[in-house]
Amino acid sequence: MSAVVIAVVAIFFLGMGVYGLVAPAALIRPFRIVADSAEARTEVRAVYGGFGVAVGGLLLAAAADVGGMRTGVVVTIAISLLGMAVGRLVARLVERPSAFYPSWLYFWVEVVGGGALLAAITW
Repeated sequence: MSAVVIAVVAIFFLGMGVYGLVAPAALIRPFRIVADSAEARTEVRAVYGGFGVAVGGLLLAAAADVGGMRTGVVVTIAISLLGMAVGRLVARLVERPSAFYPSWLYFWVEVVGGGALLAAITW
């Protein structure tokens, strides 16, 4: 069961990563960020695209427990997700995003994903 949970989070990262590589401006549009230059789109491709694909690949390797890396990879990515959620809580105090989508939807995706990964390594 834990491998399935890890694989589901991996697929989320892979999907986001591929989307970031293929359509960087569309990926960030819900946040009202405009990628109107090659440099901006390159940054989105690197951070959301390349990083997302790399994390997804690492999680797939962790799901298969390649080289006994499961715990290290899963804890690292879980804490990263929870750290992003904390950043959204700080934004709530400073910026006060009001709409549920996109900020709060992704807050819950990060909390649930991070929590599920931590739970997966204890099963």
